[in-house]
Amino acid sequence: MTDDVPALLPAEAAARLRDGWQAIDVRLDEEVAEGIVAGAVHIELAELAVRAGEIDRERPLVVICRSGVRSAMAVAALRPAGYDAHNLDGGMLAWAEAGLPVEPAG
Repeated sequence: MTDDVPALLPAEAAARLRDGWQAIDVRLDEEVAEGIVAGAVHIELAELAVRAGEIDRERPLVVICRSGVRSAMAVAALRPAGYDAHNLDGGMLAWAEAGLPVEPAG
C-alpha cells in the first residue's frame, strides 16, 4: 500500500518547503516534543482523517514522521482524497542525519 507513494529525500523536501510547500507532521506528541520541522503542522496520524480539513488542498505538502513509514501511510490516504502529498523519505531520522534544522516544539 505504501510502496508507490511519491517520496522526497530530505534535501529535496527542504527545498520544496522553502518554495512554499506545507509540512504535516504525523508523529505522536512525545515524538514532536523532541523537535519539529519549522512551520510544520502537527496532526497525529490517528487524527488525520478528522483533521484533514486543516490542510490546504491548493498547496503541495510533505508528510513527516519518525522514519517514513507512518507518513507514507498518510500520503497513501491523502492522495486519493485530492491532496498533492509527498512522503519525507526516512522521516525525521533522515532529516536530522542530513543536518537539516529542527525547532523546539511549541
